Amino acid sequence: MKYIDEYRDSTAARKLADHIARTATRPWTLMEVCGGQTHAIVRFGIDQLLPDEVTLVHGPGCPVCVTPVALIDAAIEIAQHPDVILCSFGDMLRVPGSSGNLLAQQANGADIRVVYSPLDALNLTKENPDKQVVHFAVGFETTAPAHALTVRQAHEASLDNFSLLVSHVLVPPAIEAILGSDLNRVQGFLAAGHVCAIMGQAEYEPIAAKYKVPIVITGFEPIDILAGVAMCIDQLEMGTAAVENPYARAVQAQGNTTAQLLLREVFEIVPRQWRGIGEIQRSGLGLRPRYHAFDAARRFKLFADKEEHQHQQCIAGEVLQGIKRPHDCPAFGKACTPDSPLGAPMVSDEGACAAYYRYRRVTVSGV
Repeated sequence: MKYIDEYRDSTAARKLADHIARTATRPWTLMEVCGGQTHAIVRFGIDQLLPDEVTLVHGPGCPVCVTPVALIDAAIEIAQHPDVILCSFGDMLRVPGSSGNLLAQQANGADIRVVYSPLDALNLTKENPDKQVVHFAVGFETTAPAHALTVRQAHEASLDNFSLLVSHVLVPPAIEAILGSDLNRVQGFLAAGHVCAIMGQAEYEPIAAKYKVPIVITGFEPIDILAGVAMCIDQLEMGTAAVENPYARAVQAQGNTTAQLLLREVFEIVPRQWRGIGEIQRSGLGLRPRYHAFDAARRFKLFADKEEHQHQQCIAGEVLQGIKRPHDCPAFGKACTPDSPLGAPMVSDEGACAAYYRYRRVTVSGV
């Protein structure tokens, strides 16, 4: 099958792995930023093909995983209003807040709908004029344009019963936060191809230059990931630090300029709390004043300062920063499973803990 089989070809994968093994002369630690890449790495055993000198650690590129407890609590509070329809992507329903999750609220009678697009929520708004429809807007730069378009359409249609609970976060500030940490051990990054398809590569060039780290824009198939690793190792061994884009079939250097214009029209950059990590300055998107009428946090008068609560056994923050791996957690596969998650990385289809549980639970954790 064109564009699938050739990116899963075992012979090509072995050649790239052999190149990496010949090239790496000392230990190197790379981080794949995206949770989709993490799942591919664990599912296909890509990390097990690599030589001992190359270590892959997992980054904060799972939007469900980094959504803070306070926002889950806010969504639960909103859903409890009798005149509200809360819309959400499906994997958000099981993410634990400080006391319960949205799935439990749904079971208790809250009107919570799983949608596949924010435009589905907009249609519900038109069909239910007597209800307040709130969409839980979660994601990185990849999903933000669709939410921006939805807000603009709601504004143009003067829909006063639609709003967003915004939880959008941005990748480059998270990379900088990791690089600036005293605990950082990452020397090169595999950047998320779908984010770069929207934003291009310009944002990453100052980071590569400032911190002297290679950043390679990478796709999601085994050959994509191995090629990204090979380019990172080539740069590290040569002592260079640049942004490279081997994922040109999907990513243009300038990105999607139409989507970028829409983002700038509807959103502004704001500080954002990241689950298990804390606040990162200029790392989130919030609605511009022109669109404040569609801000659910303002409409429902939420977000007095809340302390972030995390289960005491959960090490999600350290996993999301690449400091530890899922099987380093004493609760992994025991107190924390997909059926009873203690933290968001065990819930989401992009979460590192869920990937290890699904594909490597026996060989890694022994449970």
